[in-house]
Amino acid sequence: MDSRFDFKTLEPKIYQKWEKSGFFNPDNLVKKGIAKKTAKPFTIVLPPPNVTGILHMGSAFMLVIEDVMVRFNRMLGRKTLWLPGTDHAAIATEAVVVKQLAKEGKSKFDLGREKFLERLNDYAMQSKSTIIEQTKAMGSSLDWSREAFTLDDERNLAVRTAFKKMYEDGLIYRGNRVVNWDPKGQTTISDDEVEYEERKAKLYTLKYTKDIPIPIATTRPETKLGDTAIAVHPSDERYKKYVGNTYKAKFAGEEIELKVVTDRGIDSEFGTGALGVTPAHSIIDWQIAQANDLPMKQVIDEYTRMTVGMDGVRGEKTTIAREAVVEWLKKEGLLMKEEEITQNISVSQRTGAVVEPLPKLQWFVDVNKKFKFTGKNLKGIKTGQEVTLKKLMQAVVKNGQIEILPHRFNKTYFHWIDNLRDWCISRQIWYGHRVPVWYKGEELYVGVEPPKGSGWEQDEDTLDTWFSSALWTFSTLGWPKKTKDLEAFHPTSVLETGYDILFFWVARMILMTTYNLGEVPFRTVHLHGLVRNEEGKKISKSLGNNLDPLDMIREYGADAVGMALIIGTAPGGDSKISIDKIRGYRNFSTKIWNASRFVLSNYDPKLKTKPALSKKDKTNLEQLKKTKIRVTQSLENYKFHQAGEELYHYFWHTFADKIIEDSKKRLYEGSPADKK
Repeated sequence: MDSRFDFKTLEPKIYQKWEKSGFFNPDNLVKKGIAKKTAKPFTIVLPPPNVTGILHMGSAFMLVIEDVMVRFNRMLGRKTLWLPGTDHAAIATEAVVVKQLAKEGKSKFDLGREKFLERLNDYAMQSKSTIIEQTKAMGSSLDWSREAFTLDDERNLAVRTAFKKMYEDGLIYRGNRVVNWDPKGQTTISDDEVEYEERKAKLYTLKYTKDIPIPIATTRPETKLGDTAIAVHPSDERYKKYVGNTYKAKFAGEEIELKVVTDRGIDSEFGTGALGVTPAHSIIDWQIAQANDLPMKQVIDEYTRMTVGMDGVRGEKTTIAREAVVEWLKKEGLLMKEEEITQNISVSQRTGAVVEPLPKLQWFVDVNKKFKFTGKNLKGIKTGQEVTLKKLMQAVVKNGQIEILPHRFNKTYFHWIDNLRDWCISRQIWYGHRVPVWYKGEELYVGVEPPKGSGWEQDEDTLDTWFSSALWTFSTLGWPKKTKDLEAFHPTSVLETGYDILFFWVARMILMTTYNLGEVPFRTVHLHGLVRNEEGKKISKSLGNNLDPLDMIREYGADAVGMALIIGTAPGGDSKISIDKIRGYRNFSTKIWNASRFVLSNYDPKLKTKPALSKKDKTNLEQLKKTKIRVTQSLENYKFHQAGEELYHYFWHTFADKIIEDSKKRLYEGSPADKK
């Protein structure tokens, strides 16, 4: 062995040797007798990284945890599969290519759908290759022979099959509802793709006219042109006598009609205790309108421009129109108060645009509609029983078929399910799985394959990325075909991912798998936290404290980075990382190298007679046995930090500092018989 541990040369060589061996493939483990054919399989599907992204410390953290699980189960002789794949990340990927075209002075419409998708696909495949090579650099022992992509032909078949089945069961419908509209991306987005930012805003207390007795408070006076009601709490004595009344007014150049209604969700202590109801531009207001049979009036378009109102309002962006409406209120003597507040603003996770609620004709998954359950493998749910998707999502966690670790996330999971609204699954972009619906006049056809005959036009929209990734545990194993992989490896053993996508992905996989397969997608959900710097602050490029895992691997080695991420991190907790911490574990990997070099250079493989063990030798072996038991227990209980700490302290402070040093004394000072 070389006197120096050259990880820059050795780590890539070792990985190539592993790949060549074929032992990442569970079928080869059985062929070589490493795993028994009858052994209980262990399966993990890799949360597919976006093709637009690069490896960051968060994804490196996930890879290390999963690699530990997978290698441990291989060592136990289990038929072990770690299945890789990547996500097409529709909105994010399309946005990147749209920006590229903009720099060339073009738009996607200049290219047309077909040419634009060709360019998108070229970009996605190049990015996919990059993220795969980065994943390999981490030493991740994935079975690359089974690699999948959320937008490949096999996954497209799964998507179309699932859509058709859900449509026929009445769980997918097309309806006109208020949705989250991303004006920058020009598409709808789901509730889970909305983030909230604290920003300063002005709260205006106003009256619609001097004759309407109920004042309201709002941060968006320009939307009041679309109001159709005033809502108050049913027990608010101030407004009881007005409930049921209807008032007409001309507000900033627009005729409006307002009915006074009650709603228990109104906070009597906030503002004036009265809410101006704008059904077309607020999901909460839309729900109030549905409950009270109120009309919906759209006054803002997809580009956030006002479609009604006086000069200075109509045709203007909402922010400009707001100023014009405020000036009008002042002039008319209707502005009662103006104050600065802090509020949570909804922004698109992908584009950063402020979300505008708009009424749109879209495709939805109904989470509250009852259907007959056809599966056989869910506790407490009988075949033929009427259930809802929401009920299935709740049942499998309540009955223990799926365990979420750490358990504290159960409360978060159930809170999200309890408040789950119908899932808007259609997107107004070109990249992604196209909605498998065709139209011809008044006719509508939903199918896995296109309809026969001429005159049919396919729906222009694509499906939410999460629709295809929600099928991930079983679509990657061959569904809807009945494959050997699906039979052998599903349900998967563990789903390991960040706690920040518990709703985005984990819950939706439970929804899709319990419905389509009648069984759970995984038996355990293991959630990890964020990666932070040594001061506990979130690591990001924008904060200037980013540590690129690939830079760290080049500088200190993949093993050092992996150990630094794992040790000191409890289940579900955030991992603290620093260059000093990584450097420390680089020293540990060097220690392992040097100790191994000493052992191998002083070990005689031709020695036929084993030397007699001293009392101290027996004590050392007993200590090793106990260490192995403790490490195994920690790994079985997902306490990877404890296993790492146990191994670190045993190897450095017991094996290297004591046993090897004692061996050196025996080697150089003992009898000739003790030298080997």
